[in-house]
Amino acid sequence: MKNPRLNFTKLTKQYLLVVLLLCSINIQSHAQNKLKVKAFHVDLRIQVMTMPALKQLALKLHNQGINTLIMEWEGSYPYSGEVVISNKYAYSRAEVKDFIKYCGSLHIDVIPLQQTFGHVEYILRHYKYAALREDDKDFSQVCPSEHELNRELFTKLIKDMISLHDSPYVHIGGDETFLLGHCEKCKKKAAEVGLSRLYFDHIKLICDIVSGLGKKPVVWADIALKYPDYIHLLPKETVFVDWNYGWNPNLFGNRDKLLASGYEVWGAPSIRSEPDNFYIEKWWNHFENIHNFIPQIKALHYQGVVMTSWSTSGAYSTVFDSNDDPVALYPIRRVYPLSAFNLLITAYTEAVKSNQPLDISAFIRGYCKTNYGFSLTDAELFRTALFTAPYPVAFGKVKGKTDLSLDNLVDSTRSALNTLNKLKPQKNQQEFEHYRLMAEIRLFYLNTLRLEAAMNSDEFNESVKGKYRATAVALKDQSVKLDEKFNRLNGGFLKAGELADEKALRNAKLNELFDKLVK
Repeated sequence: MKNPRLNFTKLTKQYLLVVLLLCSINIQSHAQNKLKVKAFHVDLRIQVMTMPALKQLALKLHNQGINTLIMEWEGSYPYSGEVVISNKYAYSRAEVKDFIKYCGSLHIDVIPLQQTFGHVEYILRHYKYAALREDDKDFSQVCPSEHELNRELFTKLIKDMISLHDSPYVHIGGDETFLLGHCEKCKKKAAEVGLSRLYFDHIKLICDIVSGLGKKPVVWADIALKYPDYIHLLPKETVFVDWNYGWNPNLFGNRDKLLASGYEVWGAPSIRSEPDNFYIEKWWNHFENIHNFIPQIKALHYQGVVMTSWSTSGAYSTVFDSNDDPVALYPIRRVYPLSAFNLLITAYTEAVKSNQPLDISAFIRGYCKTNYGFSLTDAELFRTALFTAPYPVAFGKVKGKTDLSLDNLVDSTRSALNTLNKLKPQKNQQEFEHYRLMAEIRLFYLNTLRLEAAMNSDEFNESVKGKYRATAVALKDQSVKLDEKFNRLNGGFLKAGELADEKALRNAKLNELFDKLVK
């Protein structure tokens, strides 16, 4: 006969194990649910999307659990008072209002991002605001010593943003103030009170405007991390966004000081960032960023997460006329449009929902099976092709890879493209075509760089030009086909003029080489 006491002890242990398991699940679920803000950042500095595409993006994000959009409208915003700031791709006020109403129906909060310190080229390029420039040649930053001029302008702009947005937050930027302490006024003040005070006096001015209008200011955290001494000057309702795209958490400064400041903090990984370009996307870096940083965000008890997605670096090359007056600004870096990044968007939203770090390989296999109908073998081929040799090139050399030549890189890229062309998705064929086009653009660009390298060699002279003309003509023909495919896949997603802008930049280097060779 079995001992009843032993049975009771065994049952008690099993019961306790079940209770502990349920408690663990509840604690993990509670930790996950503490992320009150689950956001996606939309960068419209370039690659301005059509309104139907924006609504489609909002719906997709809503269906995947996102409850907030941070809209970096920049010049695409239809300013009512300072109309000169709005660019040729600006939406109408009715369109913006309708979009925010649509997002509201999806229970998505739309936070406007109004840059108020750095990254204000789109404002300061206009001589109406010349008195606010920190530098007469670099228009990226306002002078923080011009308190009243800053107060006057940004009160107008922020009021304008609030008039169309009903979010409790206003994002005021504040990142990458590379010219801090640059002009004579600011040099003098920095020498007296330090760069931290110079920075936070201006940020406080802007935060006070936002708070005075009944909203909570949101600030990128990099400069606060670098110069934290006067962080306490800001209103207690200020929110900092700790953006980290895969680097040491203390890259900008001691993160512990930010955590100890008492301010609410959100974390921000990225799916498009440096060194991504229209001819390179470091897929693995972004997957790894999601895998590593989102669990950190939860473990650090941040109250929000924001996936950033940069269409450009935010740095510009300025064209001046003879009077040192700017006539054009060209973004230094463009990335392939957001239309191609459903894979990474879904990886992000799945990671936010999960209590475990994203299993990158398992996620890609599952995504390929669900969205393309791929077998495990095909999913692995896709993953390998996607991650193949994502190295940039400068001056005809592969950066950071002394053992890899430009010819080797061309061969690797061609092999990856061949793999993508052999794969046959059973569904979502148009989405898959973006991967092929990205690989085609990369191969086209690398072949253009190979032609450029040959023309920069000591062996290049008039007698050998004919040798390279056929290559230039073939690349020119290929560029026409790529343009047609790009327009077919992104027409309706980007505004028509943006398609033309993308084409001009994508073909600029080849066109210059072609004109030298084919006359």
